[in-house]
Amino acid sequence: MWAYIVLGAFISVAVFVAAAFNRLVALKNGYINAFAQIETQLKRRYDLIPNLVETVKGYLAHERETLQSVIEARNQALNALNATKKAANSSESIAALGVAERVLSESLSKLNVVVEAYPDLKANQNMNALHEELISTENRVSFARQGYNDAATDFNAYRQSFPQNLFAAMLGFNKDAGLLEFADSAVFQEPPKISFK
Repeated sequence: MWAYIVLGAFISVAVFVAAAFNRLVALKNGYINAFAQIETQLKRRYDLIPNLVETVKGYLAHERETLQSVIEARNQALNALNATKKAANSSESIAALGVAERVLSESLSKLNVVVEAYPDLKANQNMNALHEELISTENRVSFARQGYNDAATDFNAYRQSFPQNLFAAMLGFNKDAGLLEFADSAVFQEPPKISFK
Protein backbone atom coordinates (compact mmCIF):
# COMPACT_ATOMS: atom_id res chain seq x y z
CA MET A 1 0.00 0.00 0.00
CA TRP A 2 2.70 2.51 1.01
CA ALA A 3 4.65 1.57 -2.08
CA TYR A 4 1.74 2.68 -4.29
CA ILE A 5 1.42 5.96 -2.41
CA VAL A 6 5.16 6.65 -2.75
CA LEU A 7 5.10 5.63 -6.42
CA GLY A 8 2.05 7.83 -7.04
CA ALA A 9 3.70 10.79 -5.31
CA PHE A 10 6.89 10.25 -7.29
CA ILE A 11 4.98 10.07 -10.57
CA SER A 12 2.99 13.21 -9.67
CA VAL A 13 6.18 15.16 -8.90
CA ALA A 14 7.85 13.87 -12.09
CA VAL A 15 4.85 14.90 -14.20
CA PHE A 16 4.74 18.33 -12.55
CA VAL A 17 8.50 18.89 -13.06
CA ALA A 18 8.23 17.82 -16.71
CA ALA A 19 5.26 20.15 -17.26
CA ALA A 20 7.05 23.01 -15.50
CA PHE A 21 10.16 22.43 -17.61
CA ASN A 22 8.15 22.43 -20.83
CA ARG A 23 6.33 25.61 -19.83
CA LEU A 24 9.61 27.35 -18.92
CA VAL A 25 11.10 26.35 -22.28
CA ALA A 26 8.04 27.66 -24.12
CA LEU A 27 8.10 30.96 -22.21
CA LYS A 28 11.84 31.39 -22.75
CA ASN A 29 11.47 30.73 -26.46
CA GLY A 30 8.66 33.30 -26.48
CA TYR A 31 10.79 36.09 -25.10
CA ILE A 32 13.74 35.13 -27.31
CA ASN A 33 11.47 35.31 -30.34
CA ALA A 34 10.10 38.65 -29.15
CA PHE A 35 13.67 39.96 -28.84
CA ALA A 36 14.32 38.88 -32.44
CA GLN A 37 11.47 41.19 -33.46
CA ILE A 38 13.12 44.08 -31.61
CA GLU A 39 16.43 43.23 -33.23
CA THR A 40 14.88 43.43 -36.69
CA GLN A 41 13.38 46.86 -36.02
CA LEU A 42 16.51 48.24 -34.33
CA LYS A 43 18.66 47.12 -37.28
CA ARG A 44 16.24 48.89 -39.60
CA ARG A 45 16.60 52.01 -37.47
CA TYR A 46 20.40 51.73 -37.45
CA ASP A 47 20.41 51.37 -41.23
CA LEU A 48 18.37 54.57 -41.64
CA ILE A 49 20.67 56.71 -39.51
CA PRO A 50 23.66 56.86 -41.93
CA ASN A 51 21.23 57.93 -44.68
CA LEU A 52 19.88 60.62 -42.40
CA VAL A 53 23.37 61.88 -41.61
CA GLU A 54 24.30 61.94 -45.32
CA THR A 55 21.14 63.88 -46.13
CA VAL A 56 21.78 66.60 -43.55
CA LYS A 57 25.58 66.69 -43.91
CA GLY A 58 25.55 69.27 -46.72
CA TYR A 59 23.28 71.59 -44.79
CA LEU A 60 25.02 71.17 -41.45
CA ALA A 61 28.69 71.31 -42.36
CA HIS A 62 29.48 73.39 -39.27
CA GLU A 63 27.52 70.97 -37.04
CA ARG A 64 30.07 68.17 -37.47
CA GLU A 65 30.11 67.45 -33.71
CA THR A 66 26.36 66.80 -33.68
CA LEU A 67 26.60 64.51 -36.70
CA GLN A 68 29.57 62.68 -35.21
CA SER A 69 27.73 62.10 -31.92
CA VAL A 70 24.79 60.58 -33.81
CA ILE A 71 27.08 58.19 -35.70
CA GLU A 72 28.97 57.23 -32.52
CA ALA A 73 25.73 56.64 -30.62
CA ARG A 74 24.37 54.55 -33.49
CA ASN A 75 27.54 52.42 -33.55
CA GLN A 76 27.45 51.94 -29.77
CA ALA A 77 23.79 50.90 -29.92
CA LEU A 78 24.54 48.44 -32.74
CA ASN A 79 27.42 46.97 -30.72
CA ALA A 80 25.16 46.68 -27.66
CA LEU A 81 22.53 44.91 -29.77
CA ASN A 82 25.11 42.45 -31.09
CA ALA A 83 26.47 41.86 -27.58
CA THR A 84 22.95 41.21 -26.30
CA LYS A 85 22.36 38.66 -29.01
CA LYS A 86 25.65 36.91 -28.18
CA ALA A 87 24.92 36.96 -24.44
CA ALA A 88 21.61 35.15 -25.00
CA ASN A 89 19.63 38.17 -23.83
CA SER A 90 21.15 38.31 -20.35
CA SER A 91 19.61 40.93 -18.10
CA GLU A 92 22.96 42.77 -17.98
CA SER A 93 23.21 42.98 -21.77
CA ILE A 94 19.56 44.02 -22.03
CA ALA A 95 20.27 46.86 -19.56
CA ALA A 96 23.35 47.91 -21.57
CA LEU A 97 21.26 47.96 -24.75
CA GLY A 98 18.70 50.16 -23.00
CA VAL A 99 21.43 52.64 -22.02
CA ALA A 100 22.85 52.67 -25.56
CA GLU A 101 19.38 53.26 -26.99
CA ARG A 102 18.80 56.19 -24.61
CA VAL A 103 22.08 57.77 -25.74
CA LEU A 104 21.12 57.28 -29.39
CA SER A 105 17.68 58.82 -28.82
CA GLU A 106 19.27 61.82 -27.10
CA SER A 107 21.71 62.28 -30.00
CA LEU A 108 18.88 62.10 -32.52
CA SER A 109 16.90 64.62 -30.47
CA LYS A 110 19.84 67.05 -30.60
CA LEU A 111 20.08 66.54 -34.35
CA ASN A 112 16.36 67.20 -34.70
CA VAL A 113 16.72 70.49 -32.82
CA VAL A 114 19.51 71.52 -35.23
CA VAL A 115 17.45 70.45 -38.27
CA GLU A 116 14.55 72.63 -37.08
CA ALA A 117 16.75 75.70 -37.66
CA TYR A 118 17.11 74.94 -41.40
CA PRO A 119 13.86 75.43 -43.35
CA ASP A 120 15.48 74.30 -46.61
CA LEU A 121 16.50 71.04 -45.00
CA LYS A 122 13.04 70.51 -43.51
CA ALA A 123 11.58 70.97 -47.02
CA ASN A 124 14.04 68.48 -48.57
CA GLN A 125 12.21 65.50 -50.08
CA ASN A 126 14.84 62.98 -48.94
CA MET A 127 14.73 64.40 -45.43
CA ASN A 128 10.94 64.13 -45.34
CA ALA A 129 11.06 60.52 -46.54
CA LEU A 130 13.66 59.63 -43.90
CA HIS A 131 11.60 61.47 -41.30
CA GLU A 132 8.57 59.32 -42.12
CA GLU A 133 10.63 56.12 -42.14
CA LEU A 134 12.12 56.94 -38.73
CA ILE A 135 8.71 57.69 -37.24
CA SER A 136 7.38 54.39 -38.60
CA THR A 137 10.43 52.52 -37.30
CA GLU A 138 10.21 54.15 -33.87
CA ASN A 139 6.60 52.97 -33.63
CA ARG A 140 7.61 49.44 -34.65
CA VAL A 141 10.45 49.41 -32.11
CA SER A 142 8.07 50.53 -29.38
CA PHE A 143 5.53 47.86 -30.29
CA ALA A 144 8.21 45.12 -30.49
CA ARG A 145 9.70 46.23 -27.17
CA GLN A 146 6.30 45.99 -25.51
CA GLY A 147 5.87 42.47 -26.91
CA TYR A 148 9.30 41.47 -25.62
CA ASN A 149 8.69 42.94 -22.17
CA ASP A 150 5.31 41.17 -21.97
CA ALA A 151 6.93 37.83 -22.90
CA ALA A 152 9.82 38.38 -20.47
CA THR A 153 7.39 39.31 -17.68
CA ASP A 154 5.36 36.15 -18.31
CA PHE A 155 8.54 34.06 -18.11
CA ASN A 156 9.70 35.80 -14.93
CA ALA A 157 6.32 35.48 -13.23
CA TYR A 158 6.07 31.77 -14.00
CA ARG A 159 9.69 31.08 -13.00
CA GLN A 160 9.28 32.93 -9.70
CA SER A 161 5.92 31.36 -8.79
CA PHE A 162 5.59 28.58 -6.26
CA PRO A 163 6.22 25.66 -6.72
CA GLN A 164 8.06 26.20 -10.03
CA ASN A 165 10.64 28.30 -8.23
CA LEU A 166 11.71 25.16 -6.36
CA PHE A 167 12.66 23.40 -9.60
CA ALA A 168 13.50 26.22 -12.02
CA ALA A 169 17.16 26.60 -11.02
CA MET A 170 17.70 22.82 -11.09
CA LEU A 171 16.24 22.77 -14.60
CA GLY A 172 18.64 25.48 -15.81
CA PHE A 173 16.31 28.47 -15.49
CA ASN A 174 18.12 30.30 -12.72
CA LYS A 175 17.87 33.88 -14.04
CA ASP A 176 15.05 36.22 -14.82
CA ALA A 177 14.72 37.65 -18.30
CA GLY A 178 15.77 41.30 -18.36
CA LEU A 179 13.23 43.92 -19.31
CA LEU A 180 14.18 46.30 -22.09
CA GLU A 181 13.66 49.85 -20.93
CA PHE A 182 14.66 52.84 -22.98
CA ALA A 183 13.05 56.14 -23.59
CA ASP A 184 10.42 56.02 -26.28
CA SER A 185 11.84 58.26 -28.88
CA ALA A 186 9.79 61.29 -29.67
CA VAL A 187 12.81 62.33 -31.70
CA PHE A 188 11.12 63.03 -34.99
CA GLN A 189 7.59 63.40 -33.84
CA GLU A 190 5.97 66.75 -34.16
CA PRO A 191 4.91 68.44 -30.94
CA PRO A 192 1.17 68.94 -30.64
CA LYS A 193 -0.05 72.28 -31.90
CA ILE A 194 -2.14 74.12 -29.35
CA SER A 195 -4.27 77.12 -30.16
CA PHE A 196 -6.15 79.27 -27.68
CA LYS A 197 -8.36 81.06 -30.23
